[in-house]
Amino acid sequence: MKLKSIFLCFIFLGFVSCKKGTSKIENEAINTPAITVKSYTYNELKPLLEKKDDKIYVINFWATWCAPCVKELPDFEKLNKEYTSKNVEVLLVSLDFPKQVDRKLIPFIVKKNLQSKVVLLDDINEDVWIKAIDSNWSGAIPATIIYNKNKRKFYEQSFTYETLEAELKTFLKE
Repeated sequence: MKLKSIFLCFIFLGFVSCKKGTSKIENEAINTPAITVKSYTYNELKPLLEKKDDKIYVINFWATWCAPCVKELPDFEKLNKEYTSKNVEVLLVSLDFPKQVDRKLIPFIVKKNLQSKVVLLDDINEDVWIKAIDSNWSGAIPATIIYNKNKRKFYEQSFTYETLEAELKTFLKE
């Protein structure tokens, strides 16, 4: 009888602690912002790289596993914040692995509080889309395109905020 009571006590304690754990997880899920990252093939992304309106577009190709990319992201975020009112749009095109979006990319976006639009380029034909984006692109990242309806420039390099803003200003003068 004593053994049965001890066993029932363990079951009860296990149930109570599991119930508590579930509540905590549910609360954390409720407090976490719902973020989705849209996946694009190159053909779906292409229209975003060729708009002919009055905006200036800054398109950055990056990945969470690329240290120079991660280092420069705050500069793109700052540019987005400071120049949105000047008709500038920043788009962050992630080249992360599609199977790791939920496990790596979305938690990274939340942790870094990225406010720029983030999309995932999910296209295995990199031999095609790399050259289509820029014929001189080796495929290395970070890489950036700045363009408007009259001018387009491709950069296979890292940026500081100062160099990024200086390049953007050449487009603002037009």
